[in-house]
Amino acid sequence: MRRRDFIVRSGMAASAAMVFPGIAHARKNKQKQFIELRIYHFDSPEKRGTYESFLESAAIPAWNRAGVRPVGAFRLLMNDNPDLKLTSDSTDLFIVLPHSSADSFVQLPSRLAADRAFQQAGEAILTAPKSDAAFTRYDSSLMMAFDDFPQVTVPTTAPGRLVQLRIYESHNEERAGKKIQMFNQGGELTIFSRSRMTGVFFGQTLIGSKLPSLTYMLSFPSEQEQKKAWDTFRSDPEWKRLSKADEYKDAVSNVTNLILRPIQGSQI
Repeated sequence: MRRRDFIVRSGMAASAAMVFPGIAHARKNKQKQFIELRIYHFDSPEKRGTYESFLESAAIPAWNRAGVRPVGAFRLLMNDNPDLKLTSDSTDLFIVLPHSSADSFVQLPSRLAADRAFQQAGEAILTAPKSDAAFTRYDSSLMMAFDDFPQVTVPTTAPGRLVQLRIYESHNEERAGKKIQMFNQGGELTIFSRSRMTGVFFGQTLIGSKLPSLTYMLSFPSEQEQKKAWDTFRSDPEWKRLSKADEYKDAVSNVTNLILRPIQGSQI
């Protein structure tokens, strides 16, 4: 792919390498990951809580044994997301599964089926009857990591950390490609780096809903650090110039913005 071979302006790249680990890593290793994002739906908080225990004790260790790491698992809480106008905490769980290759993604079910420890530890969830299903359903999307941020990273493990999940939809494929270009060649990722907008992943959605789209996740040690980083980003002179460039006009038609909290056992 042509984007794979682009040259980042030296000064901007040097700045990014110092404060944005993903970019520094990208320059050393261009092997891009595939990233699966799952959203599990539950009938009740109790069902969600039971599944969280299953994730911590059985699923996440099994995914790691299958080569999928680090695994992120998150809740969506009412107080963190006032714009959603929720009346209570969501019963959904958000799961991030990084794959080193497409084969890893395709072979994961068979690897889990052959993992005896997983099958035994998770038996109650894996074989739950229809009358008492472990979850309602789950949605899944598959992304390919950006050229300049090819690997899922763990920016912080602070106890009070939060992650921000953002989905940018576009009205056609050409504009979607331009928004991805804006992050990579355009320098938006570098502006993120200067602003301490620490990334977990940036991915182009290949399979899923809301296409064409891209999805990215940021992680912050605290809500205060998150707000500070966004304020810095919005006031960055280069961002002000880039955001008004005709080349990227109308590249995004809708934005989904969610604040998530890691559950016990999440590795992100």
